[in-house]
Amino acid sequence: MFGRRGILVELIRASTIRIRSRRTPLNATKQTTLIHQTELPSTKADTAEEKLARDLLIFASALMFFVPMLWLVIYWSFGLRVSTTIPLIYQGLSAVALAIYYKSRNFRLLAHLQLGLFLVTPFAMQLVIGNFVGGGGITLWALMAPVGALVFLGARESVPWFAAYVVLTGLSGFFDFYVGESATSIPIRTAAVFLGVNFAAISAMLYFLFRHFVRENEQNRAILQAQHNLLQNEQERSERLLLNILPGPIAVRLKAEEKTIADGFADVTVMFADIVNFTKLSEELAPGEMVALLNEIFSAFDLLAEKYGLEKIKTIGDAYMVAGGLEYGGQHHYADRIADMALEMRDLVMNYRPINGGRLEIRIGIGTGPVVAGVIGMKKFIYDLWGDTVNIASRMTSEGTAGCIQVDVTTYKRLHNRYNFNEPQTIQVKGKGMMQCYKMVGKREVETQTSRST
Repeated sequence: MFGRRGILVELIRASTIRIRSRRTPLNATKQTTLIHQTELPSTKADTAEEKLARDLLIFASALMFFVPMLWLVIYWSFGLRVSTTIPLIYQGLSAVALAIYYKSRNFRLLAHLQLGLFLVTPFAMQLVIGNFVGGGGITLWALMAPVGALVFLGARESVPWFAAYVVLTGLSGFFDFYVGESATSIPIRTAAVFLGVNFAAISAMLYFLFRHFVRENEQNRAILQAQHNLLQNEQERSERLLLNILPGPIAVRLKAEEKTIADGFADVTVMFADIVNFTKLSEELAPGEMVALLNEIFSAFDLLAEKYGLEKIKTIGDAYMVAGGLEYGGQHHYADRIADMALEMRDLVMNYRPINGGRLEIRIGIGTGPVVAGVIGMKKFIYDLWGDTVNIASRMTSEGTAGCIQVDVTTYKRLHNRYNFNEPQTIQVKGKGMMQCYKMVGKREVETQTSRST
């Protein structure tokens, strides 16, 4: 599934997630899908938007189911037997539509059936009554159709419903103007009361419908914001993890999907450090104690590397590797910073609490010269260094003694004016033959005083 360094690429993609709402809003589908997956479970096909529309439609249908009861009472009291038939038909058809939905779970079918009933029924009742005034403005209830379409189906699909409402309203006015005089007569006061009731009822219906819609949207936005906050936290965690694995500039290049990360550096100072007799010590400690010991010491080394602006490369068993000069943008006295870190590392380990009655000791080797650096591996990837300089620094360490900081000639030439060294020695370096090296004792007092006064 993944190509070379696939796991690394996946981590980088995770670290480069952006909270899109800072730039452009998420589209409704993505928003509601995210909400649905976390907080609003329903059927597998439902998004939160669909669930909200469905609930609102059922809510409106339930209210509209009980409204005809008022019409039935009023029309029956005036002896309008035909008019009472229409609300009964509406209730029956509405119940059938809901039954079809609960069996098929087809929301669009339910929406069109109910909206059709919302639209046609009021006009049918006014047609029977004969005029707008006599009907008490009953056609106002048909406004539920385009408004409902807007809420349930969306802006685009609401247009035909609104057009149908306008056409039916025009036809109703035409009918009222030409044949309304011969229609059933209802006392004007009663018609006025009925008109007020219809206005109040339809206003209440629309208010509660939109109120419920707004409240649900506010809850959905709150859920979405919570998800965005979680996403941002995950982004920051991924970013920290990535920067713990790779240098910052390398991470940036990999984010840009650069396929091969390999650089040559003409001058880098490399340092290795390992704990003396750690193999023997590990035999005396329980596994948990040994890991805790290494973690405590190497964590302190990590803080020193951060303090001096150096790049930790890796740990191998009880060996710790760090480098200076891998920065982009010029020289920054990295040999001095490596030397200062080495001295602090030595003092830290010398002052460490006794382990099994004995003191810990460390030996350190430093080399300076050209290296090649890059990212290797597809799994458990690593940023590593190669070249003679790395081999020399490693040999400076392995040929050193406890409490010793041993450096090659190049490093000595960089540091001898500011640090104290013992007389040179000659050691055998595999692949290089006999090499001269120096043991660094400490920082010169004059340099120390100068730095303090500065």
